Order: sequence, then C-alpha cells, then structure tokens
Amino acid sequence: MDKYYQAIADSQVTTDDAAVKSAVDKILADKLHENMNEEVYKTVMNCIDLTTLKATDSPQSVADFTERVNAFDNEYPQYPNVAAICVYPNFVPVVRTVLDVTGVKIAAVSGGFPSSQTFVEVKVAETALAVEGGADEIDIVLNVGNYLDGDYEEVCDEITELKHSCRGGKLKVILETGALKTAENIKAASILSLYAGADFLKTSTGKEYPGASLEAAYVMAQCIKEYYEKTGTKVGFKAAGGVRTTEDAVKYYTIIKEVLGDEWMNNEYFRLGASSLANNVLGSLTGESDIKFF
Repeated sequence: MDKYYQAIADSQVTTDDAAVKSAVDKILADKLHENMNEEVYKTVMNCIDLTTLKATDSPQSVADFTERVNAFDNEYPQYPNVAAICVYPNFVPVVRTVLDVTGVKIAAVSGGFPSSQTFVEVKVAETALAVEGGADEIDIVLNVGNYLDGDYEEVCDEITELKHSCRGGKLKVILETGALKTAENIKAASILSLYAGADFLKTSTGKEYPGASLEAAYVMAQCIKEYYEKTGTKVGFKAAGGVRTTEDAVKYYTIIKEVLGDEWMNNEYFRLGASSLANNVLGSLTGESDIKFF
C-alpha cells in the first residue's frame, strides 16, 4: 500500500453517508437557532469571498464591482467588509489597481477552472501569472478525473506544484463535492489535498455539478480536524456553490463551529464563496429587504 492509500486508510473519519446526515441534522437542530444573530451575521459578512465569474466579466465591470467593496467601508462603517474579491486570473491586475480598502484580499480561480482540464504547465503558468498580478489567494480544482482513476500520486503532485507556484499565497483546493458524491470520496479527496499542501479545502466551483452541501462540509471539517490533531497545522474551509441566503451561510457557520471550534470562525480559516450572499447578509443586518448594494 503506497503512502496515499495508507493516509486514507489511517483516517478515522466516517464514510457512512447516513451517519453523516444524522450528525448534520443533530447539529443544526441543537445549535442553528442560537447562531441566528447579529454578531454571527457580521462574522459571516467578513468571511465572504465576493465573487464574479461570468462570461460577461470585463475590465470595466470588474472595476465597478471592486468599487462597491471600496464604497462599503464608507456607507456601512458599522459592519465589517468582505474577506476577499474573487475573479478570473486575468482580472487580478484590475482589482489590484482599483481596490483601496485594507483588509480585503484578492483571490483568483486558476488551474483550468472550473474543470481542471488543461496541461499542467498551463495551470502552473496561470497560477504564477495571477500571483504576479497581485493575487493573495488562488482557488484551484482538484483533478477529479485523475482522482476517480485512482491516480492519487498525480493528483497530489499537481496540487503540490501549484502550491509552489503560489509563492506564499494561500491555495484553496476545490474538491467538486457534487461530482465526488459520497462521503467516502469526499474524505479521500480531502486527505489527499491536505497532505499535498492545501491551505483551504473548498467544496465546489458552483458550475457544472451540484454546489456545496452541509454533509460534504461536515466530512471535510472532520478531515481538517483530524489533520490538525496529527500535524498541528490549521487548514481553512470554504463553502461555495448555492450559498445564497443568510440562513444558508449560518448553517455552514454552525457545522464548522461545532466540528472545529471558535478558532476557525474568522476569515483566516472560514470562507463562503458567493455573489448574492453579501446582499442578503447585509439585508439581515440592516433590516432592509431586497437590498442591492454589491
């Protein structure tokens, strides 16, 4: 048994889908209500990767998008700003030029997003160019095809190489949990990504396959917890794909808090990738319905 299969075999994280669902249901039944409050909403706002990943994105539209983040500090100084702006890699220099506020990171999808289907050399170059352009964080997609073929060494080598291309920036590895489907696959993909150097585990691209699920989040969080207990290294969690309402966001907050604890409940280790979520959370904070700030 090689080291990849051994690492997976050594894990005690459950792969029983029914048990995972039961655990999620219990956490939400016991804890969700107490987290539906203003302080949690503020934390959620400060953990959002405000995202635009459209075919119609342009330098002007991305500049305008960034200006809304700049304006937020002046218009809503009582609330924390978002964690990051997430764009395609070619728009990173635009965000870097326009972004004026401190504390907001620049994230870029890379590595043949959203399919991860291109030459490794292209993935490396794209990542390096994004970082050179000013990206603080890189979101890549795990090579799901190689994973499903059982080529774990290739999967891990690619992640490690792309981590090196980040040159100190944070690497978020998207598992595409909607394609992996089962707790067993999500667990194995999480473990491979962790040991290959991921700084964050992210659920989904929100493109071709179903987006984030609370069950996937639970399994990923359990893997992060086990990895931390074994290595002392804290790795973040990001939910993306279909996280739209304040209640959706607080459900993920609740799962991660209960599995990983308060130390993870900040934007260094907890993120939510979304386009519409920020407006909905802002509406929950202000009491205004149908707010369209971002």
